[in-house]
Amino acid sequence: MDNTVLDKFDINNFYMGKSFCDYEFFGCHKYGKNYVFRVYAPKTDKIAVIGDFNGWEESYLIKDSVTNVFEGVFSGVKPGMMYKYRIYANGDVREHADPYGFGMELRPNWASVVRDIDEFKFTDSKWLKNRDTGYNIPVNIYEIHAGSWKKSEDDSWYTYDELGEMLVPYLKENGYTHVELMPIAEHPVDESWGYQCTGFFSPTARYGTARELMEMINFLHKNEIGVILDFVPIHFAVDGYGLEKFDGDALYEYPDDHVGKSEWGSYNFNFGKGEVWSLLQSAANYWLTKFHFDGLRIDAVSRAIFWMGDPDRGVNERAVEFIQNMNQGLKKRHDGIMLIAEDSTNYLKVTAPVEYDGLGFDYKWDMGWMNDTLDFFKLHPMERTNNVNKLTFSMLYFYNELYLLPFSHDEVVHGKATIIQKMWGDYEQKFPQARLLYMYMYTHPGKKLNFMGNEIGQFREWDETREQDWFLEKYPLHDSFHRYIRDLNRVYIYNKPLYFGEYNSADFKWHCLGTIDRALFVYERGNDLNGKCLVMLNFSDCHVENYTFELEGEVKPELLINSDSDIYSGGTKCGNTDVYFETVSDTAWTSDVKTIVHVSLPPFSGQIFII
Repeated sequence: MDNTVLDKFDINNFYMGKSFCDYEFFGCHKYGKNYVFRVYAPKTDKIAVIGDFNGWEESYLIKDSVTNVFEGVFSGVKPGMMYKYRIYANGDVREHADPYGFGMELRPNWASVVRDIDEFKFTDSKWLKNRDTGYNIPVNIYEIHAGSWKKSEDDSWYTYDELGEMLVPYLKENGYTHVELMPIAEHPVDESWGYQCTGFFSPTARYGTARELMEMINFLHKNEIGVILDFVPIHFAVDGYGLEKFDGDALYEYPDDHVGKSEWGSYNFNFGKGEVWSLLQSAANYWLTKFHFDGLRIDAVSRAIFWMGDPDRGVNERAVEFIQNMNQGLKKRHDGIMLIAEDSTNYLKVTAPVEYDGLGFDYKWDMGWMNDTLDFFKLHPMERTNNVNKLTFSMLYFYNELYLLPFSHDEVVHGKATIIQKMWGDYEQKFPQARLLYMYMYTHPGKKLNFMGNEIGQFREWDETREQDWFLEKYPLHDSFHRYIRDLNRVYIYNKPLYFGEYNSADFKWHCLGTIDRALFVYERGNDLNGKCLVMLNFSDCHVENYTFELEGEVKPELLINSDSDIYSGGTKCGNTDVYFETVSDTAWTSDVKTIVHVSLPPFSGQIFII
């Protein structure tokens, strides 16, 4: 073991779960004119590396008895070459990929690939300096699966850099501020969508190399688009060449399958081990540092909070501590990043800082809002007046956390039906309701996330093997729906009352939460300093006729968007509205004035005004 190199790596921090840069030490790295291989395997005494550089003959690594780290320095190694570790344990020999490998072969092959991850030079320093966690700016996230957003003419995948070139104009034209990539760490099975990983430091070879991924992110940043990565630190794939029984024993997983196997058949990480903490938080830091991702969406947080995701089994204290340690460490190392929890539990303080006993996330997916909203839109209109609480309930708890509103990939697969399919009624009735749904979403406080295909009213459930049904835009209802989503996105990102101060309860006010015979909602967003928006939504299948309410003072309303406009295939001429604002004096003896708003709305329609 080279003591000079070892001195640079604090093995005590590694064992205690305090390391965030394991990838700089473990794995395969250039070492003068040679390359050094290092791997952690405490339960075995014999490991060889085999690969292109040695004709796939065994070259043995030397174990340091104090650190349990194996190391070997070899000549003839070059970027692009493949290698594997051959590990002898318990009278058996198994070949494994490098846990810290920077590249892997395309499935079904799985050898690690030597990569120079420092060869590409980013030119996005201005973006990194100015990026913002987003509390008081619009955050409109477009979630994609890189392999099925679009495909080439021969049905093959686009490379990372090719995707970037197509994504930039699409995202900018459609009013998205960020793109979120479903997991791109290497995984063996396409159908897992990346959620069962074997290469936590390896961008999947499906779409190219690490350099091409860097080029993609750099290009997006140069065009002022943020990039979020779906990161999976809770469980890993069971494939024998991965982390499973890596050194002949349960090194990364729990030894007991009772808690060691997840509901998906994968292995749960053993959060009782500091080495596991160091691996995972180093992987998180790696994607942020080396690839300049702007944030991480952490998958399946509920499975970390509670044993097996079940509150009845109690809190997994060590897993909670890991989440806190990881989030706090990442925030200290990276300015302006977003850490987003995919969590459906009622666990408190998910988005509170760690120093205040929180988990340290910036945002939490509002799964309750998503489920209640979609359930409401499935109802027959006659049932909606008795179920308006499904839409009002979210505002009773909204200020407990910093929420993000998601219509993600999970809602458009496995027989759940796509977003537009979930709307009540026949084909033509679904479109005005979907327009209303999205107006409600984009005027409700909270950051936004939509999965690809939602914006074109796709009826086919998402299939990772096929690109989105872009041909639908040839049909008028789909084309006008896409136009509506583009326009609504712009209304959101260009009107301050819809995002600034959205986590301040003083910046939201109800005016109507349904009437006896109509599911009518009216609410106000914003304040006198930053401006106000007035939102009116008719969730029923009947006209709302001359519903009135008061606003303080005189207002000068400007219609921002009408979901029933004829340019969106509605029945109202573009720019028209039947909402009337009447300014009156409070009394004959004072100069105080108020505004009476007379609301008339077509069925399944909404309007947004600046007031």
